[in-house]
Parts: sequence; structure tokens; C-alpha cells
Amino acid sequence: MTRSDRALRLLRGRSDLARLAAFPFDFDLERDEHGEAVRLASGAALEAVAGDDTGGTYFVCADGAVLYASSEGEAGLIAGSVDEALEMLIGLPGWRNYTGLDPHADDTALAAAVAGTEADIRDSYAPELDAERSTLITELELRLIPQPELLRRLHQTLLRTEPDYLLLNADEGCAHTLLDRLPRPPLWQTVLAPGQADLVLLRTDRANWPAVAKDPARRVTALRAAQYDRRGADLPFLRVLLQHEARYGGATEELRLAAALVGLHGQAEDHRLLKSVRQENVDAHYLLGGFPDSAREMSRWATELDESNHGENPEHEDELTWAGLARRQGRAELARCILLRLLDDAGPRDAGLLGLLAHELTQLGDFAQAARARHLYASLQDDPLHQGLALADLASLQRRAGAIEAAWRSLQRAVSVLDGPPPPPATDQPALDLGLPKPEHPTFRWRALGLGLRVTGEHFHIAGAAAQAGQSATARASLTAGTILLRELPTATEDLRQLSREAVAATLSEATPTLPDVQRSSAFD
Repeated sequence: MTRSDRALRLLRGRSDLARLAAFPFDFDLERDEHGEAVRLASGAALEAVAGDDTGGTYFVCADGAVLYASSEGEAGLIAGSVDEALEMLIGLPGWRNYTGLDPHADDTALAAAVAGTEADIRDSYAPELDAERSTLITELELRLIPQPELLRRLHQTLLRTEPDYLLLNADEGCAHTLLDRLPRPPLWQTVLAPGQADLVLLRTDRANWPAVAKDPARRVTALRAAQYDRRGADLPFLRVLLQHEARYGGATEELRLAAALVGLHGQAEDHRLLKSVRQENVDAHYLLGGFPDSAREMSRWATELDESNHGENPEHEDELTWAGLARRQGRAELARCILLRLLDDAGPRDAGLLGLLAHELTQLGDFAQAARARHLYASLQDDPLHQGLALADLASLQRRAGAIEAAWRSLQRAVSVLDGPPPPPATDQPALDLGLPKPEHPTFRWRALGLGLRVTGEHFHIAGAAAQAGQSATARASLTAGTILLRELPTATEDLRQLSREAVAATLSEATPTLPDVQRSSAFD
């Protein structure tokens, strides 16, 4: 804990106060073990300090904030410190009854809701509730805050749960649901807000144009803001954003958006501009396919491009768009939160989505969650080539996440799937009598593709990672299998041969037993 949580120290040193906090205020220091392993999605530290009689747990985060997790898989931030949490728990016993109250209710309505709950508590099990509250508040040197104010503070804090305090099941990686059902602004508003602010700057003074255009995150977010707030006078700076995105961003979706926004105006000079963009970048040439030869047709082309790919209502935009924008804005936890919620909700019909989620999570650097998405994606593939490729990708992600044994198992499955079952024995007697060659096993052809280089290289990556982690058996097995594959490749790049040498060196440096001859051979020379 980073804050001076005086009240918690007092509770730990005074058993009489600790008993009173446990009953009737349900903050029990002896219940400081949660029913399942959990962690914050951000990777920040988390310490369980108390629990309640329903199996819920109070955690202190690295910044001192207090997160509550129920035994039903719900979680929410309830206070900025343990002292504030105790002020709320003592001031609002039965506080979980209030997480669904109307946040716009007046003080009279809020006070009435609390009075009803406390009357039930006094009648059921705590007739001395008021005196016990007074004792704890005094002895712990806390503030006695009006209950409507405590409720508003609780609601404001709960709204801060996501994205920075998203709680996950540590084993499965799934996110807890929100503890409350308080209304929140639409996702697009949160992500688009910086772009809307920049749009005002762009419209106010052209001196702001270079700063927005040169910053990749500001540029693409401003383009998205302009997509949903279109004005004819924006054309001059839209041209600037288009040129910078074409030069520095590449063939992105925002480049296509900028082209549509500019092309809609139908100006001859913009026809020349877009034509030059397509000529200078082969990827942009295909991204902006169907571009007309005549400026007269450009407006129609831009309209069709806009209607098929964009639109003017942000509520119709895919949430992956907002996740990608959040990532590029440097808002990693917001992007992660969006992606994990999508991943948790994905089902058997969402193979395409799972592939995109794996890509976005990889871009975010969350290899463990990317591996979870890729594992689900691989399980939905029927074609051996697609499934084998997905398993090879999974192995790479698991290795990068530090799950080396799992990576090795996935890679073995990838090769098995790609190779398929062995061909049946020849039964054509004339062919046997003539000594004709056996038919080639068709699935072995994947070795001649780039996939062969990729799978072979992953063997050496896993061997090196396993050796570094002290997992010598896995290192030797992966190195042996990779070396055999290397011999079977029709061609091998020098980079792959160098990788094999490094894997051998790493494995030998771990003082493993004598390596098999196949690993000491000159297959990579």
C-alpha cells in the first residue's frame, strides 16, 4: 500500500475494533483470502486485506484505491483509500443495496433509501448500530460524512472501475462483470473526445494544422471526428491530414476515410491529389480501388466508398475501431478493456472477430490474452492448413507470454495437423509390380511454403526460450524437431540458419546432457 491508511493499521492492532468492523459492518480482516486467484488486467499490484460474509473480498491496489470483488464474479472500485472505504462501509452498512440507485436522485430520496435499509439491519441483527458506528468512527479517527454524500462518492468511484481497475480471473483470463449498473457515456464518446477537441482547433486556426497532422494518434482521431461532424469548410485541412496519413501512416483505414471525405467535394485538384497518392503507394492503389479517371466521377466514387466503409453515425461503428484508436492514443488500459470484453463475449460464430482480437491484443503487447483469443480461433478452424497456421501463431504467442511448455505442445499440434494422417499403403498391384513410386503425401507441401520457414523458426525460438528458462528437456525436444524440419525444407534462409545456430548454442550453454547427433549435425551449415 502506498497511502497512509491509518484506520487499517489501527484495526490490525486493536482486536476489539477489528471485531466491531467485522460485525455489524462486514469488514472482516480474517476473511482476506478470495475464493479464486485474481489479478488486475493492467498487471498492477493487488493485496487482499479483508472480506465479508458473502465471500466478497476487499483489495488494496498499488495506488491505495480499494477494489471490491464479489463471490459471484463482480468487481468494482469503491474508494480511493482504505480510510475512505471504511468511512463508506461504516456510514453505509448494506452498501451493496445502493449500487443500483438512480445517481440523479436528490438527497431526500437517497436518505430515504438508506433509512429503510438501516431499519431492516437494526431489526434483524444490529439493534445498537448507531452506537457501534459512533464508536468505530471515533476510535479510527474517521469522518462522519452525510449519507447522501457518501452515496454520491460511492457512485463516482464505481464509475472509475474501468479501464484501470478491470479485474480478471488469473487462471482463465476472463474479466469480472461490473459491480454496478450505473449509466456510463458511450464508448465512442470517450475515445473520440480528443479528436473532437482537435477538430475545434483545426477549425479555429490553421496554425494548429501541423501539430495535429504530424502526430499519428491526433491525426487519425481528428479524421474520425471529422467523419461524424462534416462541414464544407473543413476541406483545406482534410487535404493536409490526407497527405500526412498517406506519407507517414500507410494504407490505413483512416487513409481511405480521408480520401472519401476529400473526394466527396468533387474538386479537380483533389482528383489530382488522390491520383498521386495511389501512384506513390502500391498498397494505397488497392486500398482506393475503382478510382475514376475523370474528376467528374470522383464525387460518385467517394460517396460509394463512404457508404460502404464509413457512415456518419458513431454508434454504428465497430468497437474494434475504438479499441484501435485508444491503443494509438496511448490509452492501453482502455483498449485492453474493450478487447477483453469483446473476447469474453465471443462465441462459436465469431471466428473472424477472434482473429482480429488476437491481432489487436498482440499489438497491445498482451500476449497471454492474444493467445487466449488465438486458441479459441484455432478451435473453430476446420481446414488443416488454417488450423495449423493458427496453432503455430498460438505457439508463438504462448512463448512470448512465457508459457513455454504450452507453446511447445501447440507447435507439436500444428505440425501434426499440417502433416495430417499418413497416406494409406499402396494397394494398386500393377503399380507395386512395376515398382512405381508411392504417391506423395500432399500435406507435406506446406514445408515448401513460407509457413515451413515460420514453423521451423518457431521450433528454434522455443528451444532458445526453454533453454533460457532452464527447461532443458523441452529445449532439446524442440531443437531436435526443428533441425529435422530444417533438413526437409526445399530452401532455407540465412536468417533461419542463424536462428538454428543460436538455438544450439543456447541449449548447449545450459549444460544439458549430450545432444543427439541430429542436433550436432551440419544441417544448418
